[in-house]
Amino acid sequence: MTTLLVASTGGHLAELYDLRPRLGLREDCVWVTFDSPQSRSLLDGQEVIHIPPATTRDAMGAARNLLAARRVLRGGRFTRVVSTGASVAMSFFVPASRRGLACHYIESATRTEGPSLTGRLVAWVPRTRLYTQYPGWVGERWRYGGTVFDGYRASRLATPRAVSRVVVALGTQHFGFPRLLARLVEVLPPEVEVLWQVGSTRIPQLPAGARPQVPYAEMQQAMREADVVVTHAGVGLALAAMRAGRRAVYVPRRRCHDEHIDDHQVELAWDLNRRGLVLAREADAVTFEDLTEAASWTVEASGAVAPFQWTDPA
Repeated sequence: MTTLLVASTGGHLAELYDLRPRLGLREDCVWVTFDSPQSRSLLDGQEVIHIPPATTRDAMGAARNLLAARRVLRGGRFTRVVSTGASVAMSFFVPASRRGLACHYIESATRTEGPSLTGRLVAWVPRTRLYTQYPGWVGERWRYGGTVFDGYRASRLATPRAVSRVVVALGTQHFGFPRLLARLVEVLPPEVEVLWQVGSTRIPQLPAGARPQVPYAEMQQAMREADVVVTHAGVGLALAAMRAGRRAVYVPRRRCHDEHIDDHQVELAWDLNRRGLVLAREADAVTFEDLTEAASWTVEASGAVAPFQWTDPA
């Protein structure tokens, strides 16, 4: 038996990577994702099939990946497909279902109130089990299996860290986040050492040394060495900061500013803020005092975590 683990890069891949040990898979696994610094670093040493990238609501990209999925699934090697999205899930679930394979779709932790467009679409694919990471919207089709944030706990440090090293990570999406970048340029003192990972964001006063992408291993090391981490409200960067022991200053993108397609980052930011795992702030309101407060906390894994609750369809 071989399981195919399918996810687009970014937060979707980070979620599936963190959830995999809790799925209890005893068979071989093969990853399907896009070729990026994150995927090459995160999945180093594992069997990976790279497919063409597809952006948000990218019909042509989804069609290309449907053709790629048909090629990958030939030969009968795989018995099930597990995905955390996004559109790549639909591209693989349709031909997998037709071949009689079990399909499992775990909705992203960004979706606190209901399924994404991909979630609503894959719900129509036969032999597909659907899982939410929030018990509040469990329904006839959607089961609660657990959440990728299970097992993380924040606590205040006895001796707060002084803020001298900062990691700023705005993700790698094609959406920019100039409001946050401009605000941080304004509030960060010049003597503070900063790693700037800005994705596609550009502003007139772009900081020297700003980089579109930073490899996963380098980013993790930089977060461990930083006094504080500031990120957009994506799942992947939240998890990266937690693994590094940091309670991030966590800033949601807003649809009204053309920073994303909807406001799901707002919902996630305030959910994680309620859990105490991040310090959520609006882009225009971030202060240096917020960075100092976040640096006064640590985040740790609290020990054994319950398995993710899932079962193959009959």
